[in-house]
Amino acid sequence: MYGDAAAVRKILTETGGTWAVVGLSNNTSRAAYGVAAVLQRFGKRVVPVHPKAEPVHGEQGYASLADIPFPVDVVDVFVNSDLAGPVADEAVAAGAKAVWFQLGVVDEAAYERTRAAGLDMVMDRCPAIEIPRLG
Repeated sequence: MYGDAAAVRKILTETGGTWAVVGLSNNTSRAAYGVAAVLQRFGKRVVPVHPKAEPVHGEQGYASLADIPFPVDVVDVFVNSDLAGPVADEAVAAGAKAVWFQLGVVDEAAYERTRAAGLDMVMDRCPAIEIPRLG
């Protein structure tokens, strides 16, 4: 419902190659770490966004989306649903082209706001699961 096949395909193949991954740190046990590695294997530039602003997977980290000094195409959100809406709003403000809420991350109001702002959005899906299916 919140990420039909066409939206998934468009974001993964046409939207652009720079993905800000909100919630990505060097904690290898977190899903964000593994998903970011998969995105890199498929040619995406992964930009970590985490309060620690630490480098992950060879890319400089930033404390917030607003701190990233270059455009990002997709904002991939690995935070709890109650925190995800403000991140979607920050993605709109930062000029992103799309927002992707990970599995289990659902905020219907944020989905509506983000789509109304003209961005593509997928919610409650995982790009690491979807991208290999594109072949």
